[in-house]
Amino acid sequence: MPSKHVLIMAGGTGGHVYPGLAVAKKFMERGYRPFWLGTNTGIEARLVPENDIELKTIKVKGIRGKGLVTKLMSPFWVFSAVLQARKVLRDIQPECVVGFGGYASGPGGVAAYLMGIPLVIHEQNAVAGTTNKLLANFANKVVEAFPKTIPDAECVGNPVRKEIVAIDSPEIRLANRGNTLNVLVIGGSLGARALNQFVPEALAKLKNETELSIKHQTGKGVSADIQQAYDEHELRCIASEYIDDMAEAFSWADFIICRSGALTVSEVACVGLPGLFIPFPYAIDDHQTKNAVQLESVGAGVIMQQAEVTAETLAQCIRENFLDRTRLTEMAINARKTAIPNADKKIVSICEALINA
Repeated sequence: MPSKHVLIMAGGTGGHVYPGLAVAKKFMERGYRPFWLGTNTGIEARLVPENDIELKTIKVKGIRGKGLVTKLMSPFWVFSAVLQARKVLRDIQPECVVGFGGYASGPGGVAAYLMGIPLVIHEQNAVAGTTNKLLANFANKVVEAFPKTIPDAECVGNPVRKEIVAIDSPEIRLANRGNTLNVLVIGGSLGARALNQFVPEALAKLKNETELSIKHQTGKGVSADIQQAYDEHELRCIASEYIDDMAEAFSWADFIICRSGALTVSEVACVGLPGLFIPFPYAIDDHQTKNAVQLESVGAGVIMQQAEVTAETLAQCIRENFLDRTRLTEMAINARKTAIPNADKKIVSICEALINA
């Protein structure tokens, strides 16, 4: 019997794509064949084929915050993108369409609505994005990662990769660790210039107070320079453009210094990992700060705005909050308590209910 088809829409950054991949794999377990709608310029162009999912691309670009010419041309671009998405939908005949954000989700969601195909959207952030605000008006079901983000949405959490879900609890993972503190530095899938600039020097100011081991994901093109900075400070570090095995890195770490994109925050909670969060200051509606508030409010992390960050202030924040192993374990346990598990399973079940209605 031929498998049923579903379409996942997500793109641009890992924060949209990785939750989509988790749901796509859950669909596979249920006997569906997932297809993917994205662009050929986002991170999905690499990650989706690597996961043996067929990627369908359309030409579309963002509009919000752009100049006058872009805004004047946008109706024509949107209309063209919707037509492209309609063709994809006609070709693959999905039983359901699931959107996770990114530029392709808007045209794809509109096309699904016009064709009468069940549409489910998932909002990963604590502040809803423009596309999801629009699609929420006519989607068959809206789900969200953080409570009260979109009116009448069901809170299911963020889908997290199964290898991260499988990591041992903090009580097991952090037991009997030695004196060395393992520091994980993550700037998101695209890296973070501010973290690259200040973290090596900040950690150097602490090297006489505790023994440190560091893994630093730098983003593209600068790993050699960041590695050199650590080497010059005589710090033990592995700097790399991208960390492929995030489950291993999370399991290894005692605490994390990171941006606070939705997926990062959800993964940190799922693992149970103390976090020093430095939100991306130009995120639309400051959603990264709002993403991290829940963890800070339960004593699982600290938020530090980028405008406050220098090597000295960063070192002092780490000194005050992240050098005591007993406190780190308490923070890790608090983080784990905030996790909302099984989001991928919940989303697939919601889709199946619509398909079978």
